[in-house]
Amino acid sequence: MGKLVIFSAPSGSGKTTIVRELLKRFDCFEFSISATSRQPRGVEQNGVDYYFMSNDEFKARVERDEFVEWEEVYAGTCYGTLKSEMERIWAKGNVIIFDVDVMGGINLKRLFGDDACSVFIMPPSVEELERRLRGRGTDAEDVIMKRIAKAEFEISKASEFDYTVVNDVLEDAVNETAAIISNFLK
Repeated sequence: MGKLVIFSAPSGSGKTTIVRELLKRFDCFEFSISATSRQPRGVEQNGVDYYFMSNDEFKARVERDEFVEWEEVYAGTCYGTLKSEMERIWAKGNVIIFDVDVMGGINLKRLFGDDACSVFIMPPSVEELERRLRGRGTDAEDVIMKRIAKAEFEISKASEFDYTVVNDVLEDAVNETAAIISNFLK
């Protein structure tokens, strides 16, 4: 078993952007592609952004114990980490980097303890989070409202992570997380 770095945040906090920047800086990182039962958004591709599957297929894989962790994040929409994905990355000697929902991040940290570094990306405010979600132009109004409501709960879980980084200025947030990870990998 190798090391892993976990990033979690409310939707729209910028964690995916930060993770993409870190993947450029750390050659040893490999992104863990999560599985989901939701439909692709925008230009998302199966096997690149997520492993997209039907709700029935997702639940069948849960029953076959193919997930390290999984959550029904929104009613009828599940996300999870496939055991096979982690094994694939560790077999190459790489460090797994996760971009997962908050409860998934907490679960992964509990499972992997000191082999995992968990980072919560905090939005500067809920108002800024809403502005970012609307700016994406990928979600319907009801989805945006669900994400904002959920964000308040997720923010209350930040203390369960090893580190909290406020993403107000992206470059600063990337540099802060890079320093945290460099220290963890030593």
